[in-house]
Amino acid sequence: MKLIQVNEDLYNYLVRVTVKDHPALAALREETAAMPSGGMQIAAEQGQFMQLLVHLLQATRYLEVGCFTGYSSLVMAMALPEDGRVTTCDVSKEWTDVARRHWQSAGVADKITLKLGPAVDSLRRLLAEGSAESFDIAFIDADKDNYPNYYDLCFDLVRPGGLILIDNTLWGGQVVDPSVSDPDTEGIRAVNQRAFEDDRVDSCLLPLSDGLHICHKRR
Repeated sequence: MKLIQVNEDLYNYLVRVTVKDHPALAALREETAAMPSGGMQIAAEQGQFMQLLVHLLQATRYLEVGCFTGYSSLVMAMALPEDGRVTTCDVSKEWTDVARRHWQSAGVADKITLKLGPAVDSLRRLLAEGSAESFDIAFIDADKDNYPNYYDLCFDLVRPGGLILIDNTLWGGQVVDPSVSDPDTEGIRAVNQRAFEDDRVDSCLLPLSDGLHICHKRR
């Protein structure tokens, strides 16, 4: 084993010396954590890592597949420059109403455009409207069975030199359990393999939270 085993004390230390929190982010995390589906929210340290990628790429346009209650959108909107823009896709008005409220409270609502409806349709519409290769970073964190479709569409929407980030790609360890063959798990296996075999990208699967597969679109 090349990975250190992270117990609760070590995890708390990691967060303490890594996460420079903001009250708006803490408030959204707290509200979402109390919801039945709160576990779908990304961790604070993952959000900060994604903000670091914004700064490294000097990104101005961020695309998101799967908004939920808006934490990752909020994280990235806060990291983007004043003229930066977030486009996020989701099917749930209930969840995204929570997101809208927190975006407004944090003062970044004017940076964020929400596409409400099936994400495949929204992404195809963006391509039809001329947004090919116009995003610096795309983050995929929605229905897992559609991950391969999202990957293909986001590849066309991200500029050369940009990043595609795919969340939950270790899937609680189920990706290596041969007895698990549900559509979500198979979708994650498929997208991991596709990214690995795609010679148009350089990829790395990090054991961050539930797994974050990072794909750099070659120039």
